[in-house]
Amino acid sequence: MTIIKQDDLIQSVADALQFISYYHPKDFIDAMYQAWQKEESPAAKDAMAQILINSRMCAEGKRPICQDTGIVTVFINVGMNVQWQADMALEDMINEGVRRAYNHPDNVLRASILADPDGARKNTGDNTPAIIHTKIVPGDKVEVHVAAKGGGSEAKSKFAMLNPSDDVAAWVLEQVPKMGAGWCPPGMLGIGIGGTAEQAMKMAKESLLDPIDIHELQARGASNRSEELRLELFDKVNKLGIGAQGLGGLTTVLDIKVKDCPTHAANKPVAIIPNCAATRHAHFVLDGSGIAELTPPSLADWPKVDWELSEDVRRVNLDELTPEMVQSFKPGETVLLNGKLLTGRDAAHKRIVDMLNKGESLPVDLKNRMIYYVGPVDPVGDEVVGPAGPTTATRMDKFTEQVLAQTGLLGMVGKAERGPIAIDAIKKHKATYLMAVGGAAYLVAKAIRKSKVLAFEDLGMEAIYEFDVEDMPVTVAVDCNGESVHQTGPQIWSQKIAAMEL
Repeated sequence: MTIIKQDDLIQSVADALQFISYYHPKDFIDAMYQAWQKEESPAAKDAMAQILINSRMCAEGKRPICQDTGIVTVFINVGMNVQWQADMALEDMINEGVRRAYNHPDNVLRASILADPDGARKNTGDNTPAIIHTKIVPGDKVEVHVAAKGGGSEAKSKFAMLNPSDDVAAWVLEQVPKMGAGWCPPGMLGIGIGGTAEQAMKMAKESLLDPIDIHELQARGASNRSEELRLELFDKVNKLGIGAQGLGGLTTVLDIKVKDCPTHAANKPVAIIPNCAATRHAHFVLDGSGIAELTPPSLADWPKVDWELSEDVRRVNLDELTPEMVQSFKPGETVLLNGKLLTGRDAAHKRIVDMLNKGESLPVDLKNRMIYYVGPVDPVGDEVVGPAGPTTATRMDKFTEQVLAQTGLLGMVGKAERGPIAIDAIKKHKATYLMAVGGAAYLVAKAIRKSKVLAFEDLGMEAIYEFDVEDMPVTVAVDCNGESVHQTGPQIWSQKIAAMEL
């Protein structure tokens, strides 16, 4: 009989969540570096360089890899010979660990969990509750997997109840292009097949905890249907040419994971859950000896990656922005932003539109300005702002036409592609959309020299801030004519990849 103390589980969960907020797993770093080395698309290679540099900076500074510090998912296996020295329920212990981690004064993590999801959507303030999956298993130990999953990648999850004769690979290849780049590729795809609807989703999520080992599988060959599917999809998904951040390139996925289980004869449930470039998970075992020890990786594990900008790169003064300047931007061009940059994401846009509909004056003049879709992490120490990478831009698409038409806004900065209604609005109003790299939040934050809240302070991280930025790197993703590099890039690179094989 093993006795596990209440605080040992609580503190171990808290320590693990802090650990994964700033340390990528080594297998991820190795796989991303290999992809960077072989990448031939300049835009994709640049994006991966930023992700790798950001990763090392976070490991050194012990600050979050991504501003979206995720919704916590815990898989816990409790041995039948374990006895608890505790007065809290198991889920309450885990949630207390989450609470400690996200309120840690030296590395405050962004609280992103909202209660009453279809009503008030009020932030719980401490990122609880976690999503918890519990098994009672033979043994005298407690085994825990802790993960933090960003909302952008979780939003791209897919599920279908296929017919028994349907081709799983064909369905996956149909879905991946529809996922766009909001899940911040390159990353992993977890696939669950069988069971029931909820079991397929659970298996897809759990598969993402496994280490990246596709190259070892390629070397030894498949020994079952799941491994055959992994190899087939790894090859075919990368041939789509979607590439890093959806800009077009050789690597879209670093690995494909597949879990399956028996299912009803009439069904074939299939789920896809992507894991983004902010891959965050850790494993520990409690054996009664105390708090779990997590061994930090060596900084030698991070490769030295050069990220260089050409001398003729365009620097833009946001304080002197004009329509004519915006209309000169070229698709795929790297731009360095300088000056005052506004922020605003979902809740702020909803409030802006509500005020416009009521004929009310906005608290901030948007004319000839740019707005950055971001919800930053709170600063610690002498930081101006915490990690401040972009959020998925498509969520603001439904607001774009009205905001551009009624405010004189000239441009937007965000993550991933824009949808047809936003592109049409950008073209109509001769505006632009610039893309910052998802998964490089700490690197982006270093370009922010000053920060202050201008409006909607009650929205917390969704308030309207004004950042003073210096050489903040972005890519022209949609120009004033409506040309989108997220459409042209993958098309070009899928054709190049096909030609390479001839």
